[in-house]
Amino acid sequence: MKFKAAIFEKPGQALVVDEVQCLDLQSDDVLVRIQASGLCHTDYEVMQGSLPYPLPIVLGHEGAGIVEAVGASVQRVKVGDSVVCSWNPFCGHCFYCTRNQPILCEPFSRHQPAGHLMDGTSRYRWRGEKLHHFSVVSSHAQYAVVPQSGAIVVPAEIPADRACLIGCGVMTGVGAVLRHAQVQAGSHVLVIGCGAVGLNVIQGARMAGAQSIMAIDRNPARDGLSRQLGATDCLHGDAQQLQEQVRSLTQGRGADYVFECVGQEATLRLALESMRPGGQLVILGKTEVNREVSLRFGSLMGDKRIVRSSYGGARPQRDFPWLANAYLKGELKLDELISLRLPLEQINAGFEAMAQGDVVRAVVQM
Repeated sequence: MKFKAAIFEKPGQALVVDEVQCLDLQSDDVLVRIQASGLCHTDYEVMQGSLPYPLPIVLGHEGAGIVEAVGASVQRVKVGDSVVCSWNPFCGHCFYCTRNQPILCEPFSRHQPAGHLMDGTSRYRWRGEKLHHFSVVSSHAQYAVVPQSGAIVVPAEIPADRACLIGCGVMTGVGAVLRHAQVQAGSHVLVIGCGAVGLNVIQGARMAGAQSIMAIDRNPARDGLSRQLGATDCLHGDAQQLQEQVRSLTQGRGADYVFECVGQEATLRLALESMRPGGQLVILGKTEVNREVSLRFGSLMGDKRIVRSSYGGARPQRDFPWLANAYLKGELKLDELISLRLPLEQINAGFEAMAQGDVVRAVVQM
């Protein structure tokens, strides 16, 4: 079959929307007719060259749609199901999967950076040559081929443009609070960086029953949405002023939980200096993998716990339906996260708006 996809061919060039060919499905494959796909900063990192992948490639890893066809061994989903794609499918039997760490699944870790599906191959061809998959999803397209562990059934009642957000930003932020850090009710929570992930950390802290949710973002225009999603205080100033504000709101101790959602040396320092002894820091932001950071050693002391989380402790089969139902019940806000909707043919305009900081999430609708 053939369908349209947004193809990243060369660094520094815009995405090309063109027709691609899909080869026959293999036994574990699920063909999803994509209805909506969120534009994430991780896609943009590939386009900027800071996250190298083999090219050409179809980007996108935050997709939702309808199952169109399945391979011979697929049992978890059926044709007609509404699904959200998970960018972290897993085999279920490797060293890490058997230790309940599917985020580290060995076949995924081996084949995903090479632009392949879990079996080490590609299903796509473009102009007669191999076309690579991105994070085993490639949702910036009319269709996506994913393994069955990457197609998660959600209630049909949730609109696809909201459901797709669950596949990355929402799961990462809300999950970091409720699944990974397991924030306790009555806690003081500090969120540094109020982009798509940070705003969902705020939501998670609200859902956890935090006493105070302090939000820091260099853009004051984010304050309104931060408060709408649950922030009790929006803080501004230099590093010293911010630390003093945090302490004044926490009886002089510092935050019980800090979530760093920026990925800069300065914000990592601020996070460590703003948390109380015995507190927990969850690092969600990211920067270039070989960049070195320097920290005041004393800021590490005091039995502080520091953890890096990539997917909010996600167990997609458990968590995606939970988040979808939380939205349907009014407990989780998703409508407010979408700043821009646009067709596939205008996807480059969506990434331009992201680069300028004009959107929380832009969503391509097919």
